[in-house]
Amino acid sequence: MSELLRPSKLGVSRAGFVSTRLAGTDGVSLETAKWAAVLARLGVECFFFAGECGWPEERAYVVPEAHFQHPDVLRLSAELFGGRVRSAETSQQVDSLKLYLKQHLRQFVTRFDLELLIVENAVAIPMNIPLGLAIAELVGETGTPVIAHNHDFAWERSRYATGAAGDYLRAAFPPIHPAVTQVVINSTGQRQLALRTGANATIVPNVMDYDNPPPAPDGYVADLRAALGVEEHEYLLLQPTRIVPRKRIERAVELAARLDQPCALVISHQSGDEGADYAAFLREYVALMGVKCVFAGDLFAPERGHRADGGKLYSLADAYAVADLVTYPSDIEGFGNAFLEAVYYGKPLVMCAYDVYRIDIRPKGFRVVEFEDYMTEATVQSARDLLEDRALVEEIVAHNYAVAREHYSFSVLERLLAGVMDRAIRT
Repeated sequence: MSELLRPSKLGVSRAGFVSTRLAGTDGVSLETAKWAAVLARLGVECFFFAGECGWPEERAYVVPEAHFQHPDVLRLSAELFGGRVRSAETSQQVDSLKLYLKQHLRQFVTRFDLELLIVENAVAIPMNIPLGLAIAELVGETGTPVIAHNHDFAWERSRYATGAAGDYLRAAFPPIHPAVTQVVINSTGQRQLALRTGANATIVPNVMDYDNPPPAPDGYVADLRAALGVEEHEYLLLQPTRIVPRKRIERAVELAARLDQPCALVISHQSGDEGADYAAFLREYVALMGVKCVFAGDLFAPERGHRADGGKLYSLADAYAVADLVTYPSDIEGFGNAFLEAVYYGKPLVMCAYDVYRIDIRPKGFRVVEFEDYMTEATVQSARDLLEDRALVEEIVAHNYAVAREHYSFSVLERLLAGVMDRAIRT
């Protein structure tokens, strides 16, 4: 560690992460773990506040009402974004839950003697409005330094475009306060935040530990293809995302149908936070297209383990280990964790050129099979080439890894975090 980055130079020894959920394989939880790992490397001890928390109990502060899926929060969200006005009772309930969560946030800060809070998306996307308001009020009342790590904003989601929560969104999503240091994960977010609020933000892209390549697959994954029902002669196409509409998984289904090769599409995650309708549509579409598709969310977890029935749980790294090709047809992404993961685990990609990729990632020089609004026969043929030409794949994945290591490694995150932390405590 360089002298510049020694803990004494950071000025903070204990920091607390705050979010609605810090568990599982969603992008926010994964990036939180990466930040915590790098901060630990810099000598910062980290603690975690959320409605669901996968961190050790001695470092966690769990308040169920902080979760976006808590019944009270779901009911309030339905009312706040279901019409143009809200009842006085709804306002009172929001205020009551805000005060309750603010009290627990104060206790979190006191219990772990925290010098800084890092808020993971909880004041960017309004999935739990009382929590966002509680954070904003805590800052206003105490001046506690906060780094707002904003992954995606309300204005990026159509479901938040109308409703009766405009005053709440202006107050806390995100809160604009001298004690709040804004961080975004892409240049579009940086521009939009400045245009809409006047706030300056630092871009800290998502990362992977490219300085330390993944270990070779071990014996644990030897039975994974069989557990997924994928035959030896079939190619395994991995869709490593949640089942939500913006992932446009139907395009991966279309690709599998058009490859004219024996293959199985494996979806590694469960449905997300946007209802079950899309998952139902996807199952119908799979049947219509006659594609072999495995909905395997119950087989994968952040770490290896066992299911309730005694069967094996595999990690997301295991899913990549057995994949022949990664499909990533999203047309909206805050950054693109699946992109970075595929590069890290040495897998070729067929993907949609979503906006953040086109603006921030593509110029770095990555080599992928990409399409815009729809797949042409040329796209499909390029995907076939990736399945059939191992020498081509080895060349591509080696090139992509080198590019990613230069731009999206933990070393890059360490340098950026040191600057962000310095600004946060000096504000």
